[in-house]
Amino acid sequence: VQLVESGGGLVQPGGSLRLSCAASKIIFRIDAMGWYRQAPGKQRELVASISSGGNGNYADSVKGRFTISRDNAKNTVALQMNSLKPEDTAVYYCNAVSGVMNFWGKGTLVTVSS
Repeated sequence: VQLVESGGGLVQPGGSLRLSCAASKIIFRIDAMGWYRQAPGKQRELVASISSGGNGNYADSVKGRFTISRDNAKNTVALQMNSLKPEDTAVYYCNAVSGVMNFWGKGTLVTVSS
Protein backbone atom coordinates (compact mmCIF):
# COMPACT_ATOMS: atom_id res chain seq x y z
CA VAL A 1 0.00 0.00 0.00
CA GLN A 2 1.54 3.27 -1.09
CA LEU A 3 -1.07 5.93 -0.23
CA VAL A 4 -3.26 5.68 2.86
CA GLU A 5 -6.13 8.07 3.50
CA SER A 6 -7.87 8.81 6.78
CA GLY A 7 -10.40 11.25 8.18
CA GLY A 8 -13.60 10.55 6.29
CA GLY A 9 -16.96 10.16 7.98
CA LEU A 10 -20.43 11.55 8.46
CA VAL A 11 -20.87 15.27 9.07
CA GLN A 12 -23.81 17.63 9.08
CA PRO A 13 -24.14 20.38 6.48
CA GLY A 14 -22.01 23.34 7.47
CA GLY A 15 -19.61 21.14 9.37
CA SER A 16 -15.92 20.42 8.86
CA LEU A 17 -13.71 17.43 8.24
CA ARG A 18 -9.99 17.02 7.72
CA LEU A 19 -8.68 14.35 5.40
CA SER A 20 -5.10 13.13 5.62
CA CYS A 21 -3.00 11.02 3.31
CA ALA A 22 0.38 9.46 3.95
CA ALA A 23 2.55 8.31 1.08
CA SER A 24 4.97 5.46 1.43
CA LYS A 25 8.65 6.34 1.50
CA ILE A 26 9.16 3.96 -1.40
CA ILE A 27 7.77 6.73 -3.59
CA PHE A 28 11.13 8.39 -3.91
CA ARG A 29 10.20 11.79 -5.32
CA ILE A 30 6.70 13.17 -5.24
CA ASP A 31 5.80 16.00 -7.54
CA ALA A 32 2.16 17.03 -7.24
CA MET A 33 -0.23 15.65 -4.66
CA GLY A 34 -3.95 16.06 -4.64
CA TRP A 35 -7.42 14.96 -3.75
CA TYR A 36 -10.07 13.71 -6.14
CA ARG A 37 -13.62 12.66 -5.40
CA GLN A 38 -16.23 10.48 -6.98
CA ALA A 39 -19.89 10.75 -6.14
CA PRO A 40 -22.33 7.95 -7.00
CA GLY A 41 -23.08 7.90 -10.70
CA LYS A 42 -20.53 10.58 -11.47
CA GLN A 43 -17.01 10.68 -12.82
CA ARG A 44 -14.02 11.18 -10.60
CA GLU A 45 -13.12 14.85 -10.41
CA LEU A 46 -10.22 16.89 -9.12
CA VAL A 47 -10.94 18.64 -5.84
CA ALA A 48 -7.58 20.22 -5.11
CA SER A 49 -3.93 19.72 -5.93
CA ILE A 50 -0.68 21.12 -4.60
CA SER A 51 2.74 21.28 -6.18
CA SER A 52 5.98 20.37 -4.45
CA GLY A 53 6.50 24.10 -4.01
CA GLY A 54 3.20 24.51 -2.21
CA ASN A 55 1.09 26.08 -4.94
CA GLY A 56 -2.52 25.02 -4.56
CA ASN A 57 -5.18 24.60 -7.20
CA TYR A 58 -8.88 24.14 -6.44
CA ALA A 59 -12.06 23.17 -8.20
CA ASP A 60 -14.43 26.12 -8.41
CA SER A 61 -16.98 24.26 -6.33
CA VAL A 62 -14.68 24.14 -3.28
CA LYS A 63 -12.79 27.43 -3.51
CA GLY A 64 -12.98 29.34 -0.27
CA ARG A 65 -14.17 26.28 1.66
CA PHE A 66 -11.38 23.71 1.26
CA THR A 67 -7.67 24.11 1.90
CA ILE A 68 -4.98 21.70 0.76
CA SER A 69 -1.61 21.46 2.45
CA ARG A 70 1.37 19.12 2.36
CA ASP A 71 4.44 18.22 4.35
CA ASN A 72 7.20 17.25 1.94
CA ALA A 73 9.43 15.87 4.67
CA LYS A 74 6.73 13.48 5.83
CA ASN A 75 5.22 12.74 2.39
CA THR A 76 1.77 13.73 3.61
CA VAL A 77 -1.04 15.80 2.19
CA ALA A 78 -4.13 17.06 3.96
CA LEU A 79 -7.45 18.54 2.93
CA GLN A 80 -9.27 20.77 5.38
CA MET A 81 -12.93 20.91 4.39
CA ASN A 82 -15.16 23.58 5.90
CA SER A 83 -18.75 24.64 5.28
CA LEU A 84 -19.50 21.21 3.88
CA LYS A 85 -22.54 20.75 1.68
CA PRO A 86 -24.55 17.64 0.81
CA GLU A 87 -23.13 17.83 -2.71
CA ASP A 88 -19.66 17.27 -1.25
CA THR A 89 -20.70 13.71 -0.44
CA ALA A 90 -18.35 11.36 -2.26
CA VAL A 91 -15.48 8.97 -1.92
CA TYR A 92 -12.32 11.05 -1.69
CA TYR A 93 -9.10 9.70 -3.17
CA CYS A 94 -5.56 10.80 -2.48
CA ASN A 95 -3.29 11.10 -5.51
CA ALA A 96 0.46 11.49 -5.87
CA VAL A 97 2.41 12.08 -9.05
CA SER A 98 6.00 11.00 -9.34
CA GLY A 99 7.44 11.62 -12.79
CA VAL A 100 5.16 9.77 -15.19
CA MET A 101 3.68 7.58 -12.48
CA ASN A 102 0.35 8.14 -10.73
CA PHE A 103 -0.40 6.65 -7.33
CA TRP A 104 -3.85 6.36 -5.76
CA GLY A 105 -5.21 5.62 -2.36
CA LYS A 106 -8.19 3.33 -1.82
CA GLY A 107 -10.46 6.22 -0.92
CA THR A 108 -12.30 7.45 2.14
CA LEU A 109 -16.02 8.14 2.25
CA VAL A 110 -17.30 11.58 3.18
CA THR A 111 -21.02 11.87 3.78
CA VAL A 112 -22.63 15.26 4.39
CA SER A 113 -26.13 14.79 5.67
CA SER A 114 -28.44 15.92 8.43
